[in-house]
Parts: sequence; structure tokens; C-alpha cells
Amino acid sequence: MRILIVGGGYVGLYSALRLQRQLKPELGRGDVEIVVVSPDPYMTYQPFLPEAAAGSISPRHVVVPLRRVLDRCKIVVGEVTTINHAKRIATLATLATEEGAAAEQLTYDELVLAPGSIARTLPIPGLADHAIGFKTVEEAIGLRNHVIEQMDIASSTRDPAIRDAALTFVFVGGGYAGVEALGELEDMARYTARYYHNVKPEDMKWILVEASDRILPEVGEEMGRYTVTELRRRNIDVRLHTRLDSCVDRVAVLSDGARFPTRTVVWTAGVKPHPILAATDLPLNERGRLKCTAELSVEGVAHAWAAGDAAAVPDVTVAEPGKETAPNAQHAVRQARTLGDNIVHTLRGEPLETYSHKYVGSVASLGLHQGVAHVYGRKLKGYPAWFMHRVYHLSRVPTFNRKARVLAEWTLSGLFKREIVSLGSLEHPRAEFELAAGGKAPEDPKGSS
Repeated sequence: MRILIVGGGYVGLYSALRLQRQLKPELGRGDVEIVVVSPDPYMTYQPFLPEAAAGSISPRHVVVPLRRVLDRCKIVVGEVTTINHAKRIATLATLATEEGAAAEQLTYDELVLAPGSIARTLPIPGLADHAIGFKTVEEAIGLRNHVIEQMDIASSTRDPAIRDAALTFVFVGGGYAGVEALGELEDMARYTARYYHNVKPEDMKWILVEASDRILPEVGEEMGRYTVTELRRRNIDVRLHTRLDSCVDRVAVLSDGARFPTRTVVWTAGVKPHPILAATDLPLNERGRLKCTAELSVEGVAHAWAAGDAAAVPDVTVAEPGKETAPNAQHAVRQARTLGDNIVHTLRGEPLETYSHKYVGSVASLGLHQGVAHVYGRKLKGYPAWFMHRVYHLSRVPTFNRKARVLAEWTLSGLFKREIVSLGSLEHPRAEFELAAGGKAPEDPKGSS
């Protein structure tokens, strides 16, 4: 019997981990095979991306290698392109799939669909050419390198227009990703500026663009207002009720009429379901997510399961009919454990468990020693909220190995100065050799971001 898990994020990792523990005897006899298909051989702990971008945590410690943690599972690095659940067949594109070759097909008995989500973009002129997202560790490190490179450009040029564009940073989206990324990178850049003889913190423009009337809705209205006040106190330009209309030719044009020449546009304005969901024969709701039961099975379909961002799961903790659990990491991790248990219950003919977890609150970092939190009805801000943010996420990052490494890095960062090195050349490791060999060095595709 084969259990196919599509996705190596929170749900993919934790459900596979639960299954390999619960089905240890069956796996040992070869009665059950667990196959995890993921585009990356690691799981990214996304709450740590802002700190990785700011240099507080090494990028290697933000990711969890699937092969090490899921040592009893088969890991396939690739993507599922279509799923025919009626026939129990998934079509795969792996690293070994050659262009033009027939796609690989994999049969299965039980399906766990957890591909997560992708950035939700809009048809804004110039967005695809000049913006960068903030969902992966590669984007986080690329953005860190880019910000420091812009400071190098500003320090080296005598052209005021180039200098102004290099030191203007526009972030679109006032949710967790946008606010935390902006807070951490502004804090890092302000510290880095002390090592430049002609770049001062006040020379930089940091702009947060949000279409709604508030930011960080997860921490409550009061903490959201405090966050706006705190960011503005740091000379960050927070613009509510504002949209990005264009970023053609490295000019960010906002709906309020403002125009900012800039080399940096960071897009964090929400997510949408992964495209693979539309390439299945499984039922979707109006927002493109899988219709699921409270037991985390796909509604009306046998042997199919889902959780996390891809699943519309009823929230049984509230009386409001039709209410669904929020698509966040807090629910995804807990849903994955229940999902794994329910697959085991199904195989053994046992009754299924209902997923029930009341949302306990949220924490957010705004830079070193600054944060906001709304947990169990208690509202915290400043250093206590920042400390709670670190403690909470340290307790949630998978494996003791990662916990120890992250804690060690935090300890060392408190004893020594920040690293202010840009390693943008890592993105083009062959550039110098190609130039030496008589070739043309590749252009930086993110140079306009």
C-alpha cells in the first residue's frame, strides 16, 4: 500500500512524520510505503524568514532537510502536475524528467494533498519585471543581498537620482510577511548605515503600502494601530487605503498619486491556492481550496485528505455555520497531526478524530527588541512581545537540532556585532569563471527589483 503526500511544507512534513511513527511496524515489513513529493528537499520555517533576511539566523537553519527527518519515507524532489484520483494516479515532473519526455506516473492508495499556496499577484504593470516576493528562503536572502547592494550603489554614485532610487524601499502588503520583513530589514539597514561614510539612516525611505484600513489584522485592531505608530516613529511611511498601480521603469506609482523612483519593490500582498488543486478531479470551493470535512478528508471523496493552506476545513470551535479555520501555520501543524492519525485509524478500521483547535493568538516581530502580540486575550508590545515571538517560534521550529542551532545563533548575535556582508555573487557562482574564460558574465535578473 502506498500513501502519497504532495507537498513538503508544514502539513507534508508533520503528517509524514506522524505516519512514519504510527506505522513503524508496517513500514518495517514493507506493507506500507510513504512517498513525499516536494519541489524542494527541505521544509522552510517561514516565520524565521524575516530574521534570516536581517542576518539574525543563518539560512541553513531556517530549513529542515526532509531526508533526515523523514528517514522512513521516500522523498521525491519534483512537482505533481495532475492528479486523477478516480484512478489513483498522479503525474510527476522530477529533476530527471527531460524536456519533451513523457511524464512519470505514480499510483497510490491514500492521497494527502498539501501543496501550500503561492503569491497572489495582480496585473500591475511592471510587477513581474521589477518586484520580488517573500515566501522562500531564496527570496529572503536575495532581498538581504539586494538591500545592502543598494546601499553600496548609493554610497558610490554622485548622481542624486540613482542614489534616491537605490535608497527607496517599497513593501506592498501589511500582513505578517510584509510588516515583519520591512521591520527586520529596516532595522538591519539602519545598523549597516553606520559603516558607510555617506549614507545615513535618514537618507533611506521605507514605504509600506496597504490597501485596507489596518495592518496586522491577526494581532487585533489596537495592536495594529500601535504597529502603525511604532513604524512611523521610525520614519517608515505607512500608507493605508493605498494600492500599487504601477512599477514600470523602476517608478512605484501609488493610488494616492505618489510616485517613488525605486529599485526595490517587495510584494507580500497575500497568497492564493496552489495551481495543482485545479488540476485534480477533487471538489473545490469558490476560493479554489479543497472542500474538507472536520476529519480532514476531502468532502465526498474516499482515500483523499488535505490540510493547511490548500484545505477549507470547518471550524468546529465556533457556532457560526460555514466558518473555516484560518490558513496559517498554527492550524496547519495541528491539522497535520490529526490528519496523520486519521489515516492510521482508517487503515486499522478505527473511528476518526475531529480536528478542533481554538486559535490562541498571534505574535509579530518589528525588528530587534520590538514586536506586538495578542495571545490568550493578553496584549503585549515592545520587548516582551518580541521575546514571546522568539520563544514561541523556537518551540515550534521542527527538530531539536534546529532549535539548538537557532538558539546558539541568537546567543552569539547578542554578544557580537551584526554581519553586514552582501553575498549577491552567490546567485551567479559561474560569473567570474565565465568572464575569465572569455564568455560574457550573466546579467543580474533581480537588479531591477
